[in-house]
Amino acid sequence: MILNSKIPEGPLEQKWENYKKTAKLVNPANRKKLDIIVVGTGLAGSSIAASLGEMGYNVKSFCFQDSPRRAHSVAAQGGVNAAKNYKNDGDSVYRMFVDTLKGGDFRAREANVYRMAECSLNLIDQAVAQGVPFGREYGGYLNNRSFGGVQVSRTFYARGQTGQQLLLGAYQALMRQVGKKSVKLFSRHEMLDLVMIDGKARGIIVRNLDTGEIERHAAHAVVLATGGYGKIYYLSTLAMGCNGSAIWRAHKKGALMASPSWIQVHPTSLPQSGDYQSKLTLMSESLRNDGRIWVPLKENETRKGNDIPENERDYYLERRYPAFGNLAPRDISSRAAKERIDAGFGIGPLKNAVYLDFSKAIKEQGKEKIQEKYENLFDMYLKITGYNAYEEPMMISPSAHFSMGGLWVDYELMTTIPGLFALGEANFADHGANRLGANSLLQASVDGYFIAPYTIANYLSNEIHTGKISTENIEFDKAENQVKQQIESFISINGTKTVDYFHKTLGKLLYDYCGLARNEDGLKYAIEEIRKLKQEFYKNVKVSGQGDTMNSELEKAGRVADYFEIGELMCYDALTRNESCGAHFREEYQTPDGEALRNDDEFQFISAWNWTGENNEPELIKEPLVFEEIQPTVRSYK
Repeated sequence: MILNSKIPEGPLEQKWENYKKTAKLVNPANRKKLDIIVVGTGLAGSSIAASLGEMGYNVKSFCFQDSPRRAHSVAAQGGVNAAKNYKNDGDSVYRMFVDTLKGGDFRAREANVYRMAECSLNLIDQAVAQGVPFGREYGGYLNNRSFGGVQVSRTFYARGQTGQQLLLGAYQALMRQVGKKSVKLFSRHEMLDLVMIDGKARGIIVRNLDTGEIERHAAHAVVLATGGYGKIYYLSTLAMGCNGSAIWRAHKKGALMASPSWIQVHPTSLPQSGDYQSKLTLMSESLRNDGRIWVPLKENETRKGNDIPENERDYYLERRYPAFGNLAPRDISSRAAKERIDAGFGIGPLKNAVYLDFSKAIKEQGKEKIQEKYENLFDMYLKITGYNAYEEPMMISPSAHFSMGGLWVDYELMTTIPGLFALGEANFADHGANRLGANSLLQASVDGYFIAPYTIANYLSNEIHTGKISTENIEFDKAENQVKQQIESFISINGTKTVDYFHKTLGKLLYDYCGLARNEDGLKYAIEEIRKLKQEFYKNVKVSGQGDTMNSELEKAGRVADYFEIGELMCYDALTRNESCGAHFREEYQTPDGEALRNDDEFQFISAWNWTGENNEPELIKEPLVFEEIQPTVRSYK
């Protein structure tokens, strides 16, 4: 298979305009004849469903939550990037493009990254028009702060609730279309399979999570906006329901999976406090604007943070990366924290954390100013830990977070299955091997508001004579029967171990051997152990209840079954990439001072994987990365 990324001709800054000039359109009368399914109601899903509904298409929107407002986009607290240059500090679309490409360790397409930076200019105006209450200066101008991996202030924010406020804007746009009956909303419905007819995506099989009923839904195109799969590690910053099943079911129908081992570990999570935990809490990266990160100079320190004098503290990010300091990129900051913790300098009851200290900022700016910026985050920290971060340093630790990998898509955000599109974190497209902070809300929003409405129309222009897609087609029969067989198999196993036991065991295995650091022996070991764990799962998992009723254990069983296969592919992907880049840190490939050692001569490509059947080795297909505007350089933040 040869991958066609469909990058338009012309100079980098003109590619998107050239595409829009030549893209085919669907006239308003014909849009009423076309049906589109959108799975997911986060920022990407709500924005594309609202946009398509406004354009006049017939849209069905699906989410497994009880309301679109419960989508995980609410958890991206710190801000959204846009190259507005309001601070007059040298920002531009081009600089944002360079920062993002460099931040991803030169493992992303130039054209996609530039388009995201270019579209960022429109997003802020769109969000303000929707009523998003961005932070403002005294005179009323929109304010900005900085995030990791950049030296300008381009991050727009609504205190520590930016994701929530942006999602509310998209939600109201979605519900406006629901009210106009151009969008039909199906909450508490989970996609269990993709239906293909004559090689095209033509519908989905879903389960009503309240009744257990299996339903068929047909359309001329399907959009997956289902987020990432970082919850595969069990302990992560993601909500409990987040999963990778929708994109994985599509992968098994022929959609290639790209760079699955590139999963970001966030440096400012709250540390694990015991085995009883099922998730970790993310503290916004925005805190690193004013907080200083440090560990004691003394190993196995027992004194409290406030009792350790200044000359006995190691501000290791400021020491190692003086040009960026506490705002070094996430992958670098997380590895640096892990290195200090593993070396015996960790703090807290389990010695698994580092300090994030605001004493200097409070002294210089005053407590009221810090409250104005971060009050809800400090309140959340107090409620969870019992500690007051205004009076003593926060304790933070690295935690699994964002998936840079996802379904392979071309410039049009279409997968290798015609008619199947993937938006936001469900695709791999814009972040390379490491995502810069505040680019997740940006990508999800611009995919849905400004990119996919053009590219989906370009595809659907050839579907206006197709007619209604029937759910009576034999392909719907096959997919529904397959789904029902899997449900029955889970119920019939009746073993002795819970789904959570298998998920937790898999998560620890992946974190240890395909987490912040990887090596050849560990990855080979992990693949064998995942296969054994998967065999045990199908022999000894306990799924109580029935398949035709509300059954949360059944939901989890299907997702964990997919996680075994996703986890194995993650390890294959990491094993075949003999270099260190971004979030992928192979211990065999590092510089003498412990930094990532990239190999552009042999690995300047995107790894796209083809499903070849259960228990078979996946097929690797390479998409070469060609850099015309800037040439990859050694990624340094020193």
